[in-house]
Amino acid sequence: MSDRWTASQITDQQGRTAIVTGANSGIGLVTARELARAGAHVILACRNAEKGASAARGISSAVPDAAVEVAALDLSSLASVRAFAGRYRSEHTSLDLLINNAGVMAPPRRETTDGFELQFGTNHLGHFALAGLLLGAMDGRDDARVVTVGSGAHRFGRINFDDLQGARKYRRWSAYSQSKLSNLLFAFELDRRLRGAGSAISSVAAHPGYAATNLQFAGPSKGTHIFMALGNRLLAQSAEMGALPTLYAATYPDLESGAYIGPDGFMQNRGYPKLVGSTAAARDEDVGARLWQVSEELTGVSFPLPAGTPV
Repeated sequence: MSDRWTASQITDQQGRTAIVTGANSGIGLVTARELARAGAHVILACRNAEKGASAARGISSAVPDAAVEVAALDLSSLASVRAFAGRYRSEHTSLDLLINNAGVMAPPRRETTDGFELQFGTNHLGHFALAGLLLGAMDGRDDARVVTVGSGAHRFGRINFDDLQGARKYRRWSAYSQSKLSNLLFAFELDRRLRGAGSAISSVAAHPGYAATNLQFAGPSKGTHIFMALGNRLLAQSAEMGALPTLYAATYPDLESGAYIGPDGFMQNRGYPKLVGSTAAARDEDVGARLWQVSEELTGVSFPLPAGTPV
């Protein structure tokens, strides 16, 4: 594995179609742009259509021959997720890359349109439902991958099955950590189920380290913005660097399903992509299976896979 892998090493993506959620800014935008630069047809799945259109124009300006399109997707609404997946399946014959990138971080307690706590509902349940509805479009494609973007914050998370929605007690950073642990539990459980079913589709995960993006300012209270701005200035790496683990996870040849990619620097906060470790909690098969079952019940989405046995 290269010590200093960069986006210039992305393999040819001609003939491949990718969906990137939250592609209007930050890591999602860089990911979409670099996949398009490598030749992929990229769907920018964005909650805000105007911002998505602006992002698409920026990509086309940087990559004049880019094949990009914008599609409305609000991960905090299961109706929107279903509508997006339905439109995609009617307009496209297949899918090669699903990049589960979008997210919200540490807002005051709010609920999605379906009554879920916003972070758990958006960061985990929305992507869970999206993957389940689109997985069939990936079947039979060469090197199809589901890439789920996690966070180092998963290390502080635990899945509180007795109060998943934070209805009794809500701490915004604990809820964020729970949602990011859920992302990894989903990615690794999906890997186990895909392998158990004999599927060639891969499920991999990545995290950006500490990257300076709009995410830090989209949810936290105004009182913390000054600390976020200071951290971005002094400690964070750029969105360009933060996107590298996702791009590596999406395109590196022969990457093993179940891999987790992050920065190679101190405490995985910054640097170039490499295979990294996760907590034992993220690999807990019992918790992963239970979260999967709960997620199916909450979303009403079942994957076109038998549960299988890990192989």
